[in-house]
Amino acid sequence: MTSNQPRPRTRLSLRSNSVHYDSLSTEQPDSDTPFMRTNPISQKRSYIAVAVLCYINLLNYMDRYTIAVFICSFMFLAPIFGYLGDRYNRKIIMIAGMIVWIITTLGSSFVKKSDFWVLVLTRALVGTGEASYSTIAPTIIGDLFTGTKRTLMISFFYIFIPVGSGLGYILGATIANATGDWRWALRFSPALGGLGLLLLVFLIPDPPRGASENKGGATMERTTYIEDVKYLLKNRSFVWSSLGVTAMAFVTGALAFWTPTFLSRAQVTQGLRPPCKEEPCNPLDSYIFGAITVVTGIVGVFLGTYISKQLRDRLPNADPLICAVGMLSSSPCFFIAIILAATSIPATYTFIAIGETLLSLNWAILADILLYVVVPTRRATAEALQIMVCHLLGDAGSPYLIGAISDALLKYDQESPHWDFRRLEYSILLCPIIGILGGVFFFMTSLYIKEDRKAAELLNSGQAPDPLETTTESV
Repeated sequence: MTSNQPRPRTRLSLRSNSVHYDSLSTEQPDSDTPFMRTNPISQKRSYIAVAVLCYINLLNYMDRYTIAVFICSFMFLAPIFGYLGDRYNRKIIMIAGMIVWIITTLGSSFVKKSDFWVLVLTRALVGTGEASYSTIAPTIIGDLFTGTKRTLMISFFYIFIPVGSGLGYILGATIANATGDWRWALRFSPALGGLGLLLLVFLIPDPPRGASENKGGATMERTTYIEDVKYLLKNRSFVWSSLGVTAMAFVTGALAFWTPTFLSRAQVTQGLRPPCKEEPCNPLDSYIFGAITVVTGIVGVFLGTYISKQLRDRLPNADPLICAVGMLSSSPCFFIAIILAATSIPATYTFIAIGETLLSLNWAILADILLYVVVPTRRATAEALQIMVCHLLGDAGSPYLIGAISDALLKYDQESPHWDFRRLEYSILLCPIIGILGGVFFFMTSLYIKEDRKAAELLNSGQAPDPLETTTESV
C-alpha cells in the first residue's frame, strides 16, 4: 500500500500528514529518533514538568496518609475527571482540582470535634483535587515522552507513592506530637500545596494527546463515555492489570493502616511494653514503618524499572511477568513477617522491608503498561476507571475488612491483650492470600500484552480502525 491508496477511516486520526507510515510496518520509532524530537515542547521543559508533577504527587500521598483515611469521593469522582481529561484542557482541570484540594484540606483543620460530619464532608471534598490530578498527570507524562525515557519519567513520578505515604506517617506523627493536635498536620500540607499550585500554573504544559508517538499528536472524533468504556473492557491487558492493581491496593492499604498497631500489640505480647488505651502505643512504630516504606519504595521502583529495561526488548511480555513475580514473591515475605511478630520484631521489620521492596517493583511498570496498551485519547478515562476499581475493591475497604474480621474474633476473649494481638494477626493473614491472587491476575495480563500493545500502536498510527467501528469508509 502506498500513501496515495485509500485506507479505512478511523475515529483516531493524525493532525499531521508529514510523516508516512508504511502499512506493513508495526514498529514505532524510539524516543531518541529525530521523529520524536518533533514534539513542540522542549526536552528541558518536559523534564521540569515531570519534576513539578512528582512534587505534587508527593503532596497528594503525604496528605492521604497524614491521618490514614481513604477518601471515598476520590474513586467516584475519578471517572468524571477521566472523561474531562480526554476531552478538555488538562492543565486547567488540574489547577481547578488543586485549588479545591488546598481550600478543603486547610478548612478541615479548623473543624471542631463536635462537628464530625462537617469534617467528613471537607475531607471528602479533598477527593476532588486528588481525582483530578491522579487521572490526568500520568497522561501528560505519556505525551511528553515515549520509549525508555517514558518508563524512566514514570518511575520518578510513581516513586512518590511510597515516599509520600511514608513521609505522611512520619510527618503526621511528628507534627501531632510537637503540637499536641493532629489538625496541624492538615495545615502543613496546604502550605506546600500553594507552592505546587504556582509551579503547576507556570511550568506545566498541556501537550497534544499522543504528541510523543505522533508528530502534532492524535485527535479523535467525538465519542461517548460508553464507547470509551466499551473499548477499555475489550482491552484484556487493561482489564487483567487493573485487577492486579486492585489486589496490590488491597494489600498496601491494609498493611499501611494496621501495621503500626499490629507491631505495637506484638511488643505488648512479648512483654516489651505495657498495654495502652490509644494504639499504637509508641509513635516510634509509625516512624519505623514510614521510613521502611520510603526506602523500600525508592529501591523497588528503580529496581523494577531497571529489570524492565533489561528484559523488555528480549521478552515482549516482561512487564506483567515482573509484576506477577513481584506480587507472588512478596506474599510469603508478608506471611513470614506476620508469623514472626510474636517472637521477633526486628525479623518482622526485615521481612516487611523485603516484601514492600518486591511489591514496589510494580508501581512504575503498571503505569507504563496502561500508557502503551491504551490509545492517547482514552488514557485519562483508563486511569480513572483503574483508580475507581482499585480503590473501591482495594485500599478503600481492606483496612475495614481486616478490622471487621478482628472485631468478629473478639467474642472469643474480650480481656486478654494476647488475644488482641492474635485476632489481628489472623485477620492480616488475608493480605498474603490476596497477594497471590494479584500475581495470578498479572500472569493473565502477560498472555495478552503483546497483542494489545500492537493493536494500540496500529490504531494510534492510523493503520487500523477503531475496534468499535462497525463500518469503514475510504478517504
